[in-house]
Amino acid sequence: MRSDVSVTSGVFEANRARGAVRFDVHARDGVTRRGVLHESGSLRVRFPSPEGEGLSGVFVNTAGGVAGGDSFDIDIAAGQDSRLTLTTAAAEKVYRAPGAAAQLSIALKVAAGAHLSWLPQETILFDRAKVHRRFDIALDEAASLLLCEIVVFGRAAMGERMEQGEFVDRWRLRRSGKLVFAETIRLDGDIGVKLARSAVTKGGAAIGTALIVPGDESLVERIREASDSFAGEVGISAWNGFAMARFCAQDAARLRADMMAVLARTGAALPRLWLN
Repeated sequence: MRSDVSVTSGVFEANRARGAVRFDVHARDGVTRRGVLHESGSLRVRFPSPEGEGLSGVFVNTAGGVAGGDSFDIDIAAGQDSRLTLTTAAAEKVYRAPGAAAQLSIALKVAAGAHLSWLPQETILFDRAKVHRRFDIALDEAASLLLCEIVVFGRAAMGERMEQGEFVDRWRLRRSGKLVFAETIRLDGDIGVKLARSAVTKGGAAIGTALIVPGDESLVERIREASDSFAGEVGISAWNGFAMARFCAQDAARLRADMMAVLARTGAALPRLWLN
């Protein structure tokens, strides 16, 4: 006879959320429009309204969050000369996982002359959350990209912090097929103890990254001019034809303000949902 624990575990595994979104956009007569769209499971994307030359999409997770064992896949192709901005309807919450980690996979392809802005709202990790995320980005040499991610370890407004769990974040960027950036961040076990270390976040509860392609030293200097206004720590550098800004702050609100200050220096137009 199966134990109650085995039965509970089996029910949990059988009720994991699955979601996938795949679509392409193309430019015609200077206007970006959606091509073929495929949606499955609990993941959706909505396009609120045409916006002149560009197009904006908003991801919605009808599962209400991410839990252990969930799996979500996003695959997007921006065709030649198109302009696409993507965000989320709300901050994504990753809940406690008693078993396997959640799997998030994002593939972005950007053709010559196209621009893609990936600007989701923050990802909030609850205590004992487990999530593995991977970005695979393929850019044409003449394409441009703005990719921003904010990760928050716990809900500060509720007096909660992430003490235990697992967070693995894998990024791979290729330009014209050549690997120009590769990074994997791994935090597991006693995450609260690790975050307290000076070399990690010095007790900060929020981290962020902005990847800007193309990017050079002139962009770095422009962003550094705003350094007196930063509420947290911000580091910016450029190499291999792109720029990267790293953020660390005591809470999500301060980091978000710093991220917005940096994006203003790049000339990026923020999604309306960021301004609500």
